[in-house]
Amino acid sequence: MRPGHAWLLAIASHLTVAIAAPPPAQAAPQKPVAAKPLAKVGAKAGAKTVSKTASKKASKTAPARRRPVFLERRVAAMKGNQPNILSLGALVVDLDSGQELYARKPDQPRAIASISKLAAALVVMDAGIELEGLTTIKKVDAEVARGGAPSRLLEGMTLSNRDLLHAAMLGSDNRAVSALGRAVGLSASQLAAAMTRKTAALGLKNTRFREPTGLSPENVSTPRELIELLRATMKHPVLGAIVKRPEYDAHPVSRPPIKYITTHRPAARAHTQVLGGKTGFNNYARYCLVLAARIDGHNYGMALLGTEGKLTRFGEAARIADWLISRKPNKSPAVAAPAAPVDPAAATPPVAVTPVAVTPVEGGGGTATVAPTATTAPAATEASAVEAR
Repeated sequence: MRPGHAWLLAIASHLTVAIAAPPPAQAAPQKPVAAKPLAKVGAKAGAKTVSKTASKKASKTAPARRRPVFLERRVAAMKGNQPNILSLGALVVDLDSGQELYARKPDQPRAIASISKLAAALVVMDAGIELEGLTTIKKVDAEVARGGAPSRLLEGMTLSNRDLLHAAMLGSDNRAVSALGRAVGLSASQLAAAMTRKTAALGLKNTRFREPTGLSPENVSTPRELIELLRATMKHPVLGAIVKRPEYDAHPVSRPPIKYITTHRPAARAHTQVLGGKTGFNNYARYCLVLAARIDGHNYGMALLGTEGKLTRFGEAARIADWLISRKPNKSPAVAAPAAPVDPAAATPPVAVTPVAVTPVEGGGGTATVAPTATTAPAATEASAVEAR
């Protein structure tokens, strides 16, 4: 091959390949797509992101919906000829005569919740607690009270033991009970054991305690024995005034005062003077109340256990009071007979009327009036005192 023919062969081979190869297929024409405005797209995407983020934050920060508190079961006042009582265990007793007026399973043990604090107070008083001594709330007190109602006695607060007694009895503060036990050298378990021994010494065979505050369902008693426990508390010279008091101001050291209002205050009415009482609640015992009251001039004790509704126990106490008043026979005024002529020869010696005696009702601070007695002048006698048991 001649030197000049080489480039001719290269051109020929390139032309052959170009002719044999098919032409590339043309792409089908596409319709123009209208683009969405960037501002709107961004706004929607941003809104979705913000709403998701907000919902996540709300789910984390929003408090759980609290279960509404059931206050009172409204029922008819009477059922037959007796008060309409719904408590699972109940007893009404005339404290002056000891007569049992109404009963529903009065000797069946049930959980009593914070009514346990009556026994705790008796134990620390028997141990000789110094009322003006100071006790500081500690972490152990918070641990004993864990699971109960919130306390206003913060760790590090220092109060007198008298203030702690009022906090326990009026405010039903669980930390106060633990602190009172420590003030007399008793741990929570030792205090509970001493409470069981104390009630046994009072003759309360069905009353026992697992811990001192009333949080345990194993703190049990009966309606009959709770009335006796309240009577023992009311007879105490210090505790009797505390369980009757409607309110009290405690004064922690270097802190603002704390006002306590007794938990049984709703039981007081126009014709019902509360002489002493204690409430209790936990999920097992439900709502409980033991009360001593002067109703229409007479002293009564009542215990209501296992009541549904925070205020139902007070409604039942009111129905009992109304029933006690209504069941008394109506006294019609006596009609005076015409005066007979006086025979001077049959005249009797002058009659002296003993002055009315007003005596304090034991354990309640109230008074009982003794009717005047008519006697002959030489043989005048003193009026007898009335004891409220």
